[in-house]
Amino acid sequence: MTLDATDKKLLQFLQSDSKRTTKELSLKLNLSVTAVYERIKKLEREGIIDKYVVLINRNKIQKGFVVFCHIKLIQHSKDFLTTFESEVVKLSEVLECFHVSGDYDYILKVCVENMEAYREFMVTKLTTLQHIGSTHSTFMISEVKNTTAYSL
Repeated sequence: MTLDATDKKLLQFLQSDSKRTTKELSLKLNLSVTAVYERIKKLEREGIIDKYVVLINRNKIQKGFVVFCHIKLIQHSKDFLTTFESEVVKLSEVLECFHVSGDYDYILKVCVENMEAYREFMVTKLTTLQHIGSTHSTFMISEVKNTTAYSL
């Protein structure tokens, strides 16, 4: 699906605040409420709009300690990769997991309360997963940019 200029504007508005009503959006886009509604439905059907979520301030829920954990597996076989991936998705402390190229096989974004909680996570959960050869943790000092919005 090719996005026209109106679709792009609509998506920018929705990315900044998905709770805007179709009436509010219709006024901003100079379209009828029905036209806006139909465009949103089409973007949802095409899978461009994947889902609607609430973004929580992690500091307000005691998850402000952010760690990027680099994982190296002992072997790169398909079985080892799929086993690790199926186990890591079950860990609630892991918000994101990326299979990457380079010195490490995976990078995890882990959010917990503090260093003690991270140590507990490492000792009781992460290092008990099969096929991990080594880990390397990098701790966030400050957040310079954090966005969920794509430039269109």
